[in-house]
Amino acid sequence: HKPCKNMPNKKKHTPKQSLSQNLQAALLELNQKVKDCQGSQRSWFRWKIKQLSQGNPASIPKQLTALQAKLDASIAKRAQRLADLPKPEYPDLPVADRRDEIIKTIRENQVTIICGETGSGKTTQLPKMCLDLGRGVDGMIGHTQPRRLAARSVAARIAEELNSEPGSVVGYKVRFHDKTNDKSYVKLMTDGILLAEIRNDRYLNQYDTLIIDEAHERSLNIDFLIGYLRWLLPRRKDLKVIVTSATIDPERFAKHFNFAGKDAPIIEVSGRTYPVDIRYRPLLVDKTEEEEAKEKDMLQAIVDATDELMAEARGDILIFLSGEREIREASEALRKHHKPSIEILPLFARLSSAEQNKIFHPGGAMRIVLATNVAETSLTVPGIKYVIDTGLARISRYSWRSRVQRLPIEKISQASANQRSGRCGRTSNGIAI
Repeated sequence: HKPCKNMPNKKKHTPKQSLSQNLQAALLELNQKVKDCQGSQRSWFRWKIKQLSQGNPASIPKQLTALQAKLDASIAKRAQRLADLPKPEYPDLPVADRRDEIIKTIRENQVTIICGETGSGKTTQLPKMCLDLGRGVDGMIGHTQPRRLAARSVAARIAEELNSEPGSVVGYKVRFHDKTNDKSYVKLMTDGILLAEIRNDRYLNQYDTLIIDEAHERSLNIDFLIGYLRWLLPRRKDLKVIVTSATIDPERFAKHFNFAGKDAPIIEVSGRTYPVDIRYRPLLVDKTEEEEAKEKDMLQAIVDATDELMAEARGDILIFLSGEREIREASEALRKHHKPSIEILPLFARLSSAEQNKIFHPGGAMRIVLATNVAETSLTVPGIKYVIDTGLARISRYSWRSRVQRLPIEKISQASANQRSGRCGRTSNGIAI
């Protein structure tokens, strides 16, 4: 059988040329310098050096010079980040009182579980403790929140405590908004954003520390993240993970992050709480009446409850409602009923940043804050003395029959009711209705 004339000749096998001693020494020196570059780029540099060592010796010197320049730029950037690392100061909060113990535990363990009551300062102080440890230099300190409103307001609060503007040292990323830059050390985001980033950054190389906040909420996003981190941590020994939770079964998280037969350490931080007097005011005396009457009476019941609390000592009131529409209706009813000197402030996710900031910077006037369940755990509204709880919330539910995500209004659990009533016992004795 004669070969066809058009068939290409087979390539002759050429033996691989060995690298000269000078090139081998240059590549070895480059490999040793990789540990001083930014953490997020180390694996890429090692991969490029390996590629070079297996390439054509004739083209290596030119590629080596270009790679050397990139590596030097990365090392200089890391040194600059280390020099610019913020020096945090701590306010008088329960978490800050145990700062030394928390920092020591984070330094010695890859995973740390911190559980404490809402208002103990976990959310705002933990990123600052990580900065004290020198974290945030090799990559950013990623900090997840279950809600967009919480991510934005917490970023603004931490930035204020570090004497910077939001978007510089402390940035945030939520759906449709990314206020971070190359100089950011702390990045607040929703847990859905971090989950989406895994698609492009499988090993989460842009972070050197991750704080999974409000893990007790156990949303689908949080469960996916915690499961993924269990797989990732043995592959990234330099990554630190801090899981924070309210005092709801932290042992399950500790057992989940069991490496080499050792559970993750748990640090319990108690929040300062004063006694709260809980008063029950049923909407309907006659239980046999129609359901519509209950809806009709809700606004009147809220107005009556504010009158009852205003007869007590002066203090701000926090009212929990199920959604934006209910908040608007209640604020309109309260404005008609009370004097103009009383500030009526709504708090929900679609509010502008300026409106949200009013709530966290109280003036001299008495305030009534109307909020969704975002103020239950994610945010701490300052100066609250009284709470009015309608006992309802919009909770995300997946309907497997219709295959849609719904937000029905449901009665809250006892754990949520306790969280809500605890919001008014932070600075003095409180009353919850």
